[in-house]
Amino acid sequence: MKHIIGGKPAAGRTPPEAPAARIVEVDAESAGQRLDNFLIRHLKGVPKTHVYRIIRSGEVRLNKGRTSADARVAPGDLVRLPPVRVSDKVLDKAERPAPAREFPILLEDEHLIAIDKPAGTAVHGGSGVSFGVIEQLRQARPQARFLELVHRLDRETSGILLVAKKRSALTHLQDQFRGRETGKTYLALVTGHWPANKKVIDTPLHKYLQEDGERRVRVTTPDDPDGMRSVTLVKVRSQLAPRPLQGLPAMSLLEVTIKTGRTHQIRVHLSSQGHPIAGDDKYGDFDLNRRLQKQGLKRMFLHAWRLQFDHPASGERLELRAELPPELTAFLSDDPAHA
Repeated sequence: MKHIIGGKPAAGRTPPEAPAARIVEVDAESAGQRLDNFLIRHLKGVPKTHVYRIIRSGEVRLNKGRTSADARVAPGDLVRLPPVRVSDKVLDKAERPAPAREFPILLEDEHLIAIDKPAGTAVHGGSGVSFGVIEQLRQARPQARFLELVHRLDRETSGILLVAKKRSALTHLQDQFRGRETGKTYLALVTGHWPANKKVIDTPLHKYLQEDGERRVRVTTPDDPDGMRSVTLVKVRSQLAPRPLQGLPAMSLLEVTIKTGRTHQIRVHLSSQGHPIAGDDKYGDFDLNRRLQKQGLKRMFLHAWRLQFDHPASGERLELRAELPPELTAFLSDDPAHA
């Protein structure tokens, strides 16, 4: 059986006879959210691929006009949600709450929480998963009046993630991220010996959607009207020798600082230089990834290691660090240079 989401509610979950679109006004809690994430939140149980489809087709309207998935909504905006259908099975799954879960805390006060996010956990539901860090954290803290993500990390990236506990903190911190006033440094293991003199990658990135709605990014040229300037700084921390018996090449452990926060920026920039991140299932060396898995590296080796920002209340400059998780440390320790 199919049910209508977006039409008039009906008792007993019976589809209404004349489903209609509905208009949702954006509230203050959703300010600055991407349109695709806003829709995923309101169209519970609707596959993400379908959400992107109705945006592309023009069925979703923002203030009566056509829009795009990455448009940002503001308080008072009017979003048209078309009626969409979803099966009982999917609906039942969507209505189940996320399991409560706390995460390792690096810093917490009345304004913010800095957690050490594990790899394999999405920061929010909607990316092929029904829940993520923020939904689990809200379930674990039902008394919390406000919990919102300040920024995002890819699902397979571990490390520092900020969550705001007040609207004022969220706005202040997001302004810092947008204004490039934060310092964000990652640890990444890449294939090959990274040249020591290659310290800056200043190459525009072009974001696009695949047919299934998945986001992808590629490097582009400065004259691309849809290209976004992207700057990445690279410092070699150490080199790993080849492991011929395991079929593994030489590798480099890098400290990567991003001056712009583009989607998949580090992954695409490093791969474009011929040094993809170990274990990257989107932009990496897939044959090598299979060999790495046999040697114990079952995830992408990208970790949000250091974050510098001004505290949203005191203004104090803070520096947080999240050391490499055990599974990454263990892989490095198998190399003689790290023994």
